Amino acid sequence: MEKRVLVLHGLGGSDFPHWQAHLARDLIEQNTPVSFPSLPNRDNPNLNEWKAYVKKEIEHFKPTIVVCHSLANLLWFHLCDELDINLKKLMLVAPVRDKELEQAKTFFPYPIPTDLKAEEIIMAASTNDPYMNVEEAIRLQSKLQIGMKLLEEAGHINAESGFGKLDCALDWINREEECEESKS
Repeated sequence: MEKRVLVLHGLGGSDFPHWQAHLARDLIEQNTPVSFPSLPNRDNPNLNEWKAYVKKEIEHFKPTIVVCHSLANLLWFHLCDELDINLKKLMLVAPVRDKELEQAKTFFPYPIPTDLKAEEIIMAASTNDPYMNVEEAIRLQSKLQIGMKLLEEAGHINAESGFGKLDCALDWINREEECEESKS
């Protein structure tokens, strides 16, 4: 199955030098189809508007992998019950606690889906994320019943906290392909 990666940004977008922008470029350079849309009203988003946009994008692009950052994780949680999709992989990076953000009130409270619509799922969190502390991240990971990569002192895992590139994201996306190649 061909890899098709949908990258979903959080509040305010993920423009360069954000790791998601680097990831999209790296995927393009290796000839992997990627969709990295700028979601509507990204500085003051509305959940229903984002859901409708992403549903259309999924229908059109047909991703096999989805990479979410920050508020996009909550968007994915809200979408799960509405999607008829089975992804190969889902990456949830720097989710935020279930406490209203002034600019994104419509996303709260958010559900904890029992089916994240993916075969392989990883969550990445930071030991000092201002939007979700370690204990909250571990509780969320436990509720979702998924694996987690904990990054030391990585803030909100964005450009402001020094993440211009997150090579482990690209490595994780490519990992299965490398394993398959070594078998033949």
